[in-house]
Amino acid sequence: MKTALIIGSTGLIGSQLLNFLLDSNDYLKVITFVKRDSGIKHPKLTQHIIDFDNPETYKELVVGDDFFCTIGTTIKKAGSKKAFKKVDFEYPRQFAAFALQNRVKQFLIISSLNADSKSQNSYLKTKGEIQDFLKDCNFESVVVLQPSLLLGNRTEFRLGEKVGAFFMKTLSFLFLGNLKKYKPIEGKTVAKALLKIAQINNTGFKIYESDAIQEIGN
Repeated sequence: MKTALIIGSTGLIGSQLLNFLLDSNDYLKVITFVKRDSGIKHPKLTQHIIDFDNPETYKELVVGDDFFCTIGTTIKKAGSKKAFKKVDFEYPRQFAAFALQNRVKQFLIISSLNADSKSQNSYLKTKGEIQDFLKDCNFESVVVLQPSLLLGNRTEFRLGEKVGAFFMKTLSFLFLGNLKKYKPIEGKTVAKALLKIAQINNTGFKIYESDAIQEIGN
């Protein structure tokens, strides 16, 4: 049985994933890295409260089999493009480097549909940059999930996301054929797909777009 590691375990997808991991027979141990105590107690759970900006203090703790990166924010919430990039690029990159050093076999990350390091959109550009970095890493397996607009109850309110979700859900019947991947998707569905994909034993670098995630997570 395996050990799972996760950053972003208090977010929309990460919190659901954590519950799935704790219930899964595939994992004997689940290790989370958090800024503050989550209050979650479970026999399989080890929680490391860390300073994400002081990597030397936690690099030896990144030891396991499957690393799940569900951390993420928005430029608005972070306060600046620089602060956003720290959360969505620098932290995942640092953990990936430590995971690689410590021989973690598989790195799985939540990205975004249309992520592209050459994009003019700062959000999509940053998501694309971390994908490019991971593609060059020598993990046995790197898995990137690219969901469309996420549905579900977040700990923080995102007005733009709520409005977008309302209209996209209302018009979801229009998302057919090549547009199917743009349908909104539940965070719980993404988390379930992430867990399932981790057990496939992929090798190399693989991307799953939102329509594939929906099918796997149902």
